[in-house]
Amino acid sequence: MEAETRLLELAGTLAALPPAGTVPAALRALAAAYAPDAPLPRAMAQAWLGSRGDKTARLALAWARERVRFTLEEILARATARGALPGSAETRSWLILAAGEAIALEPTSAVADRLRALLELSGYAADSA
Repeated sequence: MEAETRLLELAGTLAALPPAGTVPAALRALAAAYAPDAPLPRAMAQAWLGSRGDKTARLALAWARERVRFTLEEILARATARGALPGSAETRSWLILAAGEAIALEPTSAVADRLRALLELSGYAADSA
């Protein structure tokens, strides 16, 4: 499944980021992967629709998405918590992934603004200027 492969590749990209500046780099990678014109959002939509009635396909898609979320959680757990995002690294990773996925529904011209908002909320806007 294309979406599953793309999600696992994204998780691998995030996991391979160097320790210095990992959170801002992860947020940039997430925004790029979910940009409206990127292949991942279309693959996700097609996979979600195609998996209706197929528990195995839906589970595989959910597992691949969870790998991305878990990788974000690991990155956030290693970094000092800062910014306005509340909760544990697990909670923040869920919020960030949801925000990243929402970027796919925005106009292409809004991606930079949404990334800037994520950087501000997570406390890394100054680091990426």
